[in-house]
Formats: sequence, C-alpha cells, structure tokens
Amino acid sequence: MNTKRILFSLAITCFVFIGCAKDVKKENVSLAISGMTCEIGCAKTIQSKLSKKEGVIDAKVVFTDSIANIAYDANTTSKSELIAYVNGIAGGDLYTASETSTEVTKTKKSHTCSDDCKEKCELKAEKKGCCSGKTIDGKMVCAEDCKMACCDKKETV
Repeated sequence: MNTKRILFSLAITCFVFIGCAKDVKKENVSLAISGMTCEIGCAKTIQSKLSKKEGVIDAKVVFTDSIANIAYDANTTSKSELIAYVNGIAGGDLYTASETSTEVTKTKKSHTCSDDCKEKCELKAEKKGCCSGKTIDGKMVCAEDCKMACCDKKETV
C-alpha cells in the first residue's frame, strides 16, 4: 500500500511540474546600434549584457555592420524592452538601438595585395595568419586587417 501511495504522489508531482512548464515563444529581432566605436569594448560588452538579460536566448553583435541579432522569448521580454535595454547600457549615453528589418550575419571581408606586397604579406601570413595564401589574378588575398601599406583595399573579394 505504501508503494502505491508513493508512486501516486510521484505521478501527481510530475504532472504538476509538466503542467506548469512555461512554453517558450521564440522570436528574432535585428537591432541597428549606433555609437559603437570598437569591437572588443563596445560590441562584446553589448553582446555580453544582452546574453545575460532575462528572456534572451541568444545574442550576436556584429560590430562591422552595427547590428545585434537577438533570439528571445516573447513571453518574457519584447522588442521594445530590448531596444530600451541596449539604449541604457553604459548609462544610456553611448548607444542608440532601433529595429532593422533584416538579420545580418558576420561576413569576413578581404582585399588583394599588389604584386610588390606579396612577399611582405606572405611573411605576415606566416607570423599572424594575416593572408589566406590564396591568390586571385596573381595577387595575394589578405584579411581586411592585414593593414600592409602596399595592399590595395579597393579591390574586395
């Protein structure tokens, strides 16, 4: 008899917990954020704070595009709350967020180096992984942050 009573109590407890479980209503929003001046200090700070906000499932801030892509639980927070939250980071004086219609993903931009830069770029590539080692039309393809004076930033790949 005690075993039946324990099993019955356990079953009731499980039903209560399952019945009280909250459904997540996942939504996505992309926010344009102005006022960011650097990737590590600004973008990473905003991303970190958003990730810790109640109701935020995932947050990615893309500094180069000034965009935050946020997945959130609409039962817990809203687009307007997220905008106000970003606007309030750093005392409310630095960042301004507004909803944008498209979700942006981070893309790595690159440029090509002139022929006379190729050797310098290859040396830097060995030291810091700056250039991919690939060539297009005989020119080394370098990461955007290669910052070699002889690289032609006008040609993007």
